[in-house]
Amino acid sequence: MSSKTNNNIYKTRQVAESQIKNFSLTKSLVDFLWSEPFYSRILRSLSKVETTNIPTAGVATVNDEITLWWNRKFLAGLTNKQVKGLLKHECLHLVFGHTTERRKEPHLIWNYATDLAINSTIPEDELPEGGLIPGKQVLIDEDQKANMSNEEIKTYESISNLIASLPRNKTSEYYFEKLSQNEEMQKMAKCEGGEGAGLPGFGFDDHEGWDELSDEERELVAAKVKELVKDAAGEANSRNWGSVSSSMRSEIMKMISNEINWESLLKRFCGFTKRDERRSSIRKLNRKYPGIHPGSKKIYKPSIAIYIDESGSVRDSELEKFFAELDNLSNKTDFYLYKFDHGVDEKSSFLWKKRSRPNIQRTLTGGTCFSKVTEHALKNKKKFDAYIVLTDGGAPKPPVSPGLKRCWVLAKNCNLAFDADDTDIVIKMK
Repeated sequence: MSSKTNNNIYKTRQVAESQIKNFSLTKSLVDFLWSEPFYSRILRSLSKVETTNIPTAGVATVNDEITLWWNRKFLAGLTNKQVKGLLKHECLHLVFGHTTERRKEPHLIWNYATDLAINSTIPEDELPEGGLIPGKQVLIDEDQKANMSNEEIKTYESISNLIASLPRNKTSEYYFEKLSQNEEMQKMAKCEGGEGAGLPGFGFDDHEGWDELSDEERELVAAKVKELVKDAAGEANSRNWGSVSSSMRSEIMKMISNEINWESLLKRFCGFTKRDERRSSIRKLNRKYPGIHPGSKKIYKPSIAIYIDESGSVRDSELEKFFAELDNLSNKTDFYLYKFDHGVDEKSSFLWKKRSRPNIQRTLTGGTCFSKVTEHALKNKKKFDAYIVLTDGGAPKPPVSPGLKRCWVLAKNCNLAFDADDTDIVIKMK
């Protein structure tokens, strides 16, 4: 955040020295203990460091320690509700992996995008001034505007109008794409090596330090955060989820559910395939034009089909776990998804691309026929290397699947109603 932006933030928050001195972060944390068990569990695990090095607040990792940095002057000028919203905001940056995944470039646009995604889930009256909310213009006072150039005002109005036109409850990737299409946003983001100076009133927390981890550190911290979120979800399940919505709860459960080691399975199941692509690589010698053009290397990509059982015998809770596992699988590879009951529903099929999160709803409730699945897979044998069936197992045995590997993934406490072929892989979810 630029010094200009910082000054404007403070200008709107004239806080008495006594108020600053008497502010207690501990009080807010204790309130969370009773009203927000999920967020409370996360916050209890963070190091809390008071600082004046940042003007507001932020989460980052220092020496493998996940830390909440906070500026007393800033928090003292907020209402109790706004402090609550700020703490939720910082927790959700951790939950959604914003601190451990590499920021997209330009960083400034990615910063705005993550805030838009998070603030969609927090009540508006809990957000401090400057909170970017999809569907709502960013408001600044006349004093702030007086300190802006005509060019900055033009940029502010363009971006503010764009944000007001955006729908709520979309992913950071969605907002990043929409913001990146705005010319004024692009121009601002190009300043200061892609970080950009930002605008007064746009955002209320600090995102510095997110890109300072090595790949190894990033992986370790991500694992630590995931365990923390798991613990928080467990505590919330045993007590209550507080203000966490059912849709947010579902997203959280998707992220922490990882009962299947997909990486290991893909290596064992698919192996190397003929379906590959070539990518330029400076580490490979170009034999034809050495020292002039980079060489290329083969990237082996398995092509798999997923068949998910939506028959009437499969409970909604089992389907939810299936989709949670597929969300984890999508972090490893693209795959084709087909729904089935007594037949395969071609109309609802689609390519689930890596790291995307499609909105999927149940559409089938009929009987179960595994033979139709095998028949469909064999008909598309040239398209796939293997296929995986997620099911409760309750249907007659299908024919063998010659030349095409098959894996059964069974819902908790479920078994196949038949003996699987020797060439099949069977995995039971816990």
